[in-house]
Amino acid sequence: MKILFMEWKSLGQADIVQEFGERGWKVDFFPFPREEENTRLNHKLCEEIVRAIAGAGYDFVFSFNYFPVISIACNACRVKYVSWTFDSPFIQLYSNTISYPYNYVFIFDKGTCEDLWGKGIQTVYYLPMAAPVSRYDSYQLDSQTYDIYKTDISFIGSTYKEKKNRFYERLSGVSEKSKGYLDGLVQSQKMIYGDFILERLLIPEVLEDMMSACPLAVNADGFERLEWVYANYFMARYVTALEREAVLNALSHKFKVDLYTYEQTPELEKVRNMGTAEIMKEAPLIYRCSKINLNISLKSILTGIPLRAFEIMGSGGFLASNYQEDFLEFFRPDEDFICYMSLEELMDKVEYYMAHEKERLEIAENGYRKVKMAHTYKQRVDNILENIM
Repeated sequence: MKILFMEWKSLGQADIVQEFGERGWKVDFFPFPREEENTRLNHKLCEEIVRAIAGAGYDFVFSFNYFPVISIACNACRVKYVSWTFDSPFIQLYSNTISYPYNYVFIFDKGTCEDLWGKGIQTVYYLPMAAPVSRYDSYQLDSQTYDIYKTDISFIGSTYKEKKNRFYERLSGVSEKSKGYLDGLVQSQKMIYGDFILERLLIPEVLEDMMSACPLAVNADGFERLEWVYANYFMARYVTALEREAVLNALSHKFKVDLYTYEQTPELEKVRNMGTAEIMKEAPLIYRCSKINLNISLKSILTGIPLRAFEIMGSGGFLASNYQEDFLEFFRPDEDFICYMSLEELMDKVEYYMAHEKERLEIAENGYRKVKMAHTYKQRVDNILENIM
């Protein structure tokens, strides 16, 4: 096989490229300017991709996340475009190009797949994320390293309070009535697991007020809904910020909690802010050295298993996650990981498993074995091949 890999700073890139290489496939790289360029309708970039593809005999073009400009180029060259989307929300999935016949659009969140399938899109496939377990296994954990990273509870991720994520503040100009409605909706979603209510409960009068306070327009080349944009980009991030703050604060009053994130967190007084964690090697060691590792999903992930969860289990770490429906297709709660549907339930379970080390270690081992057996990049590439060949 010969592949053109659209290269940008994506998670999983080194691991899937290694998997391609171990199969004896030739991989060429195209430096994809995700941050610098328009990746929807961009004639110049499209022409550059076409020139890279034309006559090279590629079996397919691959990218993490779906980009319409790549789809347009592949369609023009009649070459398969394989993408694997791990971000949520990801508005470019709602581009009109999604239905192009050379597309194979793999998405980690079954809920998003079902939304697109419901619109008659036949180029979308469900594909959960993975973990490079063999790489994690190669990391030796000595006593000195353990002493550096050991803790009761750890969480690696954004607080969603960073300036770039504070979309909800842009709605400050809505009426008091609308503000009360939106704040109530936010608090309701914060307590609900397994159902995303934000979009469908944005009633017309409130949506109109939001559009006046912070005008948006749907993309000319897309079919996303305005209420989808407000719910997923403005409100879901705010709900997630509130939930992560509440969870970390509550746990830190009883346990030693380490947070690895890239901004200061003065609102988390008892949480130890450790700064950022290097993803390739440091994060797996943190997961292995923490008694309990948290996954607090971004609320716009409808049912999917975040990459973080696979990485925790694949590292041999003990996973405590909020409820996400897709977990139940592959893992058993209280056997491979623990899940919660309220802060109170999380607190109870954390207290129990902190006091029952044998059970905690057994669950971590079970999760590790399942990920190693069925959720590595080898299995995922096999899944991709089954669909595109």
